[in-house]
Amino acid sequence: MFRRVLVANRGEIALRIIRAARELGIETVAVYSQADADAIYLQMADDAICIGPGPGAQSYLNIPSIISAAEIADVDAIVPGYGFLAENAHFAEVCRSCNIQFVGPDPETIASLGDKARAREMAVAAGVPVVPGSEGLIRDEDQAMSVARKLGYPVMIKAAAGGGGRGMRVARNDASLLSGFHAARAEAEAAFKDGSLYLEKFIENPRHVEIQILGDKHGNLVHLFERDCSVQRRHQKVIEESPSPSLTPKLRERMGKSALAIARQAKYHNAGTVEFLLDKNGNYYFIEVNARIQVEHSVTELVTGVDLIQQQLRIAAGERLDFKQDDLRQVGHAIECRINAEDPDRDFQPSPGKIERFFAPGGPGIRWDSHAHAGYRIPPFYDSMIGKLMAHRGNRSAAIRTMLRALGEFVIEGPRTTIPLHQKVLGHPDFLGAEHDTGFVERYFMNRPRGGA
Repeated sequence: MFRRVLVANRGEIALRIIRAARELGIETVAVYSQADADAIYLQMADDAICIGPGPGAQSYLNIPSIISAAEIADVDAIVPGYGFLAENAHFAEVCRSCNIQFVGPDPETIASLGDKARAREMAVAAGVPVVPGSEGLIRDEDQAMSVARKLGYPVMIKAAAGGGGRGMRVARNDASLLSGFHAARAEAEAAFKDGSLYLEKFIENPRHVEIQILGDKHGNLVHLFERDCSVQRRHQKVIEESPSPSLTPKLRERMGKSALAIARQAKYHNAGTVEFLLDKNGNYYFIEVNARIQVEHSVTELVTGVDLIQQQLRIAAGERLDFKQDDLRQVGHAIECRINAEDPDRDFQPSPGKIERFFAPGGPGIRWDSHAHAGYRIPPFYDSMIGKLMAHRGNRSAAIRTMLRALGEFVIEGPRTTIPLHQKVLGHPDFLGAEHDTGFVERYFMNRPRGGA
């Protein structure tokens, strides 16, 4: 096992990694930007090193600064968490060249799966259903037009690199294809420095279901069932739950096997997530593989009892998985609400600033993962998530009731938050009846006047 690791991240996930490492007897070194200098979790690490100014490009995305901190602190490994450099193949390669273990997949695996066109080819090779789409990348708008007409509108324009919903546009005719093509390319170039695009047939009103996988360096590979992430806005997740209310036992088994088939094709190890779209007829299609831990990993932890962050560390240190697929079960039902400093009534405009009053809910069945507290100032430079509120009960109805109780207890004064939106979603008949899909939030809760439902 590692003696000392560097946590190359901030906020909730940095605290989560520090806690997991401490339980394994591993020392931690936290890095931080000037904007995070007062973060309380820095006091919980064994050491803390400033790596630059507030903007991510000058701190948490600054590879030379992070590697310098790792060398100064004499760490055995770097834990990237999610976001920032977690899926940066170059960073993983730099770690390897410096004899520092990267806690994640190999650089080659990250590179191949990070290219969505290549990942799609792997899925086809593994016999996993994919959405009909272009054969490889689209060179120009003329080729895009030809492919779109062949597939039939609507189509989805997607960036080959990156994630988080960026570089994606839906086109329903030739005009929107041309405008969407250039907009997606510009967005992808700005976000990922890679404007490569491909096209897929757009699946109307799908569910979004993902499968958590774990693999060690000895060829052992398991899945830890699914998370339903259909409640989202602008392709970014709002609420996640497990088990998915959309899956039958047979469909769950098939999707799990498909996820493992892709992982084997990619020679995957460590934690990862295989994402699928599920249509109204029960057909599922591969989307992508996230070669990292996910924000919503804690939902899986609640229903399986497996500490995924500790498993990441154990796998990276060369240990074997100490359980097999048949040992894993989904117990109860878990729901996670991402509490963000955003104003849902203003098209989810970020709401940074100081938290004046803060009270987090608790009680039976509640888990709150966060770095925030009264007096904490939410910086404007990063993702707006304040924390993750989770409810775990014996069944879905009970989990919803417990979550609504917890949301009603929550006090966050200062920035506007998504708490009111979560309350509306959890009380909506479509959600209660598990009739929602990925367009649910846009249909009912976006582009409405202040105070509208």
